[in-house]
Amino acid sequence: MHPNSIAVALGQTAIFGGLGAGELAELGAACRSRSYRRGQFLWYQGDSGDYLAVVAEGQVKVTATTVRGDEMVLATLTPYAEVGQLAVIDQGPRSASVVALAPSTAILVSRPQLLELMQHSPELLDALLVSMGRLVRQVTDRATDLVYLDLGARLAKLLLQHDRERPGGRHEVELGLTQTELAQMVGGSRAAVNRVLQDFAGRGLIQLDARAIVIRDRDGLARRASA
Repeated sequence: MHPNSIAVALGQTAIFGGLGAGELAELGAACRSRSYRRGQFLWYQGDSGDYLAVVAEGQVKVTATTVRGDEMVLATLTPYAEVGQLAVIDQGPRSASVVALAPSTAILVSRPQLLELMQHSPELLDALLVSMGRLVRQVTDRATDLVYLDLGARLAKLLLQHDRERPGGRHEVELGLTQTELAQMVGGSRAAVNRVLQDFAGRGLIQLDARAIVIRDRDGLARRASA
């Protein structure tokens, strides 16, 4: 990516969006971008964390793997989302892997660059703290859901969180995940998730198309998410 394009992309993010044009231009010139093919890892769980990444194009997923090899999908990220803040701040190993779900481009911001900006930009420091707080809340919410909600409620909640309205009022779920990955995201087996999806479809809550999940009854799905 050209430095100007990098600066524009960084300006769309929650962390760097508060920087001035000059600071963005300087950061854009100092950062590098890298392209990834589908299935390629940006980094692995346990790697050293000396930079954070901003998704500029495509889509990635964040996954955690247990010592037994079980995998959970923690999040899917689309353009202008940041990932890797935690390891950059505490200098610990990566707590999760990040892998491209589609051909993707990421902007890599090194820890020294971030620390230098933070020294003279209170806005950046505040945005980074907000980002870290949001991450903690997401982890807490996920843990609470796994304890207190059944699989159907967790799946209904996830579908609503990723609902996007298309032209004509059509509501589609934008996840870019296979049913196996969807199951990993809600803590269930592929077979169990498929049964729940078929149940939702039979009750008229969703419609299962070849490449998309269409939400037909948002209110009904919301009631199921809180059951």
